Amino acid sequence: MHLTITPLPGGFGARVETDLTRVAEPATAGALTDALHRHRVLVLPDQHLNHADLLAAASLFGAVDTATDRRYTVPGFPGLTLVSNIHQDGEPIGIYDGDQEEEWHADNSFKPELTTATLLYSVITPAEGGETRFADATRAYADLPAGLRAQVDGLGAVHSVQHLAARQADATGGRSSTQAGALAQLPVVTHPLAPTHPATGARALLLGSMVIPRVEGLPEADSRALLADLLSHATGPEYLYTHRWEQGDLVVWDNLAVLHTASPCDSSRHPRLLVRAAVRQPARRPIPSDGGIAAESPDSGSHRH
Repeated sequence: MHLTITPLPGGFGARVETDLTRVAEPATAGALTDALHRHRVLVLPDQHLNHADLLAAASLFGAVDTATDRRYTVPGFPGLTLVSNIHQDGEPIGIYDGDQEEEWHADNSFKPELTTATLLYSVITPAEGGETRFADATRAYADLPAGLRAQVDGLGAVHSVQHLAARQADATGGRSSTQAGALAQLPVVTHPLAPTHPATGARALLLGSMVIPRVEGLPEADSRALLADLLSHATGPEYLYTHRWEQGDLVVWDNLAVLHTASPCDSSRHPRLLVRAAVRQPARRPIPSDGGIAAESPDSGSHRH
């Protein structure tokens, strides 16, 4: 099966025209992985996926992570997690941390093994709000002044799920999807501030507005200032793509190359339901010059969000 891939304006991201329920050939799966590494965010519109289809699609990009919070796991489908602002009997049915929370992060950075790719499939799409914004942490790293880049290369940051839960609770009046969950007791871990991508060799800024309490080896004030400066830089308008969801959209992103956050959404008027799969251990294969892609339109320029 051939793929038609059209780069999005703005320097990263691409739209992919294909039917994922029909993708079976190893060459096609390889082309999708290559496209993900090249473009960092893939938008696949008009998909019609059941839970088994979504798991199969996730497995095209690597091993599906089944170490999820069981409160929000789809019954019978380990590795699939609900993300939603819908409540039943006063409790959220999926990961939800308030209508207003904006938390720039890379998924599961509080785990020892980093998530390499995330898939998010839209089932119920709000008429207003609830967009997902992506920041090109790869290009943001490359654009750092040489001296700052050299400093960042030698530093590691602590990632803590307990710190994340506390910050979420502070921001939402005491409610946090992370608190009391199955992953709430994970020990803190340290990751490089700018890890090297195992497939592309490129570095990207690995940041989180709520999950990182400190940079190792720096005084507290210097640590806070550096993290704030790097996040402000990485989420500048020149590095952003905002995805406005349509029902049936599947978005796949390279979790080692970009950061993301949800936009505010009024849960009382605009329900939102997505299904998420996280992937680890992708195939480490070089990116061919043509990526196995049948047609790829040129980038149409840049835009700001």
